[in-house]
Amino acid sequence: MAVSALPTWHQANLQYLLASLHRVNQALADYITRLQSSPIQIPSVPKLAPEALAVLQNNPSTLDQLCNLFNLSSFERDILLLCAGMELNPYFEELCTKAQGSLKRNYPTLGLALSIFPEINWRIFSSKSPLQTWNLLEIEQGQTLTKSPIRINSRIFCYLLGEPCEDDDLIGILKPIPPFPPSSLPPSYQQLTEQLIATWSQKTPTSIFPIVQLCGAELGAKHTIAAAGCSALGLHLNFISASQLPLNPHELYQLKQRCLREAILTNSALLLTCDELNQTDGMRELAIFQFVEDLNLPLIISTQERQPQRQRPMITLDVGQLSHREQKLIWESYLGSTASELNGQIDTLVSHFNLNPLAIQAACLSLEGMEFPPVKTEDPKEKEPEKPASSSRRTRKSKSQTSKPKIENPFSPLQTHLWDFCRTQARPRLDDLAQRIDAVATWEELILPEREKNTLQEIAAHVRQRAKVHQEWGFAGKGGRGLGVSALFSGPSGTGKTMAAEVLAKELRLDVYRIDLSAVVSKYIGETEKNLRRIFDAAETGGVILLFDEADALFGKRTQVKDSHDRHANVEVSYLLQRMEAYQGLAILTTNLLESLDQAFLRRINFSVKFPFPDAEARAEIWQHIFPEETPTKRLDMKKLGKVNMAGGNIRNIALNAAFLAADAGEAVMMKHILQSTKSESLKLGRILTDVEISGWV
Repeated sequence: MAVSALPTWHQANLQYLLASLHRVNQALADYITRLQSSPIQIPSVPKLAPEALAVLQNNPSTLDQLCNLFNLSSFERDILLLCAGMELNPYFEELCTKAQGSLKRNYPTLGLALSIFPEINWRIFSSKSPLQTWNLLEIEQGQTLTKSPIRINSRIFCYLLGEPCEDDDLIGILKPIPPFPPSSLPPSYQQLTEQLIATWSQKTPTSIFPIVQLCGAELGAKHTIAAAGCSALGLHLNFISASQLPLNPHELYQLKQRCLREAILTNSALLLTCDELNQTDGMRELAIFQFVEDLNLPLIISTQERQPQRQRPMITLDVGQLSHREQKLIWESYLGSTASELNGQIDTLVSHFNLNPLAIQAACLSLEGMEFPPVKTEDPKEKEPEKPASSSRRTRKSKSQTSKPKIENPFSPLQTHLWDFCRTQARPRLDDLAQRIDAVATWEELILPEREKNTLQEIAAHVRQRAKVHQEWGFAGKGGRGLGVSALFSGPSGTGKTMAAEVLAKELRLDVYRIDLSAVVSKYIGETEKNLRRIFDAAETGGVILLFDEADALFGKRTQVKDSHDRHANVEVSYLLQRMEAYQGLAILTTNLLESLDQAFLRRINFSVKFPFPDAEARAEIWQHIFPEETPTKRLDMKKLGKVNMAGGNIRNIALNAAFLAADAGEAVMMKHILQSTKSESLKLGRILTDVEISGWV
């Protein structure tokens, strides 16, 4: 004897729904029979099989779940089925017409429900009714409430069918976050996840969920922690951005109810991201407060900075960067056998780039399908003999040039690929905060005295060897403070401060971002620190070189504190220096007025490089390298050009303008073009050229 297979839950759920609808249809038919004094027949449906009931014992039907979730009375349940019948029963429209024949209505109404169902509950007319509070039904506009057409909400209808569906009003606003197994988290993230789980596990049936606030700059890490905690608790997770909350109170309430309804239907928690929130937007702050209060569901708020305590209980967890060891282990786990080909360079990657697990995984996945040639070692015997020096104008080298050895790329192709991939990770977060400078300048183009160049080489060595000194030699174990490299570049405008930052960035294969401190400083108390915090938090991911221009806009000689503004200015400076000391990268301050800076602050800077105004010999050397190799030149006298008393930045302007003049005349760049350009530059600067400076040019 063959044993029939048990129906699936979806099959059993549909059978249960159709059987429940049949009872409503029968009540409608009985009402019509009473009106017409003659029986009316409706198509029968198969009885609910015992096998289907057995399936639904362990996993109840969606109809029963919906009634329990929203506390529906039997009358409200029947009204919901009355509307569902309109969607599922092809004869239902005819039954509605016969039941309301004299009124010519072929659709269900609340008046019809009051007529055919015995257990009437008058709260259906109240806004507190679950049918209206949760928008389970949609009541169209009509003459009266009892005569208006009613229909089941499409999201609720799909829920009854057991089919996946999105709320039309939440599409593009409420987005799911995939589950994440807590066991896959690094130890520091696991600890935070366990705190989140413990916080919500203590909730009693009569209490509300405490808000969990995740603070930190790494949005991806906070999403991962939230997803892992919810996975452990058997919850789904959706997120919504605070920027999408409507400011209109009525619209905000409707969105709040929809989000809460979705959380109830799907057993979900909600992640509200406020990371991009403008703290000065009072209306947005009020909207967040109104949205969060009384929203009794598992709620996580993601913020850059700690938000004030609300009326609702709130637990704050600080999400920091992964430790060096954690990042290294993640790199090794994703790279697998490829890790051995990096020759210990994983430590170098980790010391420069603070990446979250997803970014590290993406970097390792980028290697799939790629082939890298083996590293070739140069045979000294095969090295070509040096060619004799040419008589070209470009062969003259100064002592400062010859003393700086050319440093080749120390990375293999595999290491170079990973390095450049990591290097680009910070760009999307920093490009809207600062200006990225293309580092093309070389040591040969940077004309400085030997002492200053040596200091710049020391700075490069500090950044380049940080993995060995901090990790292998144990200096990082002494604490995070002081592990950053900070430098002060001082000197007149145009003397090469920005170019020096470019040279360092090019040698170290790092990005350099320029921040105008005069634009960062705010007159509002606390805003300057917030602006600086955003910059440093964004830069931490990529280990970029931060170039703070116009440092004297923030650093001034500290005088006697006379009022709160003076005191707060010192707080801003202290905060900047504190972040520079902790920043695991190179931070450079530039100023034209070294004497205006407080010596107490200068003591906290690692390196100080003075960029002197170039003398005649240095200016001639600048002219020697100012034109690209492709630029045609003719009979240029660098010694005579060096007599013009201008800084390197002005010399570059003159050279560029002269190139345009020569190109327009169809000639090579000659002294006459440079003379015309020099006169224009002097006029712009408001100075007069002397005969000594330009004598014998043409």
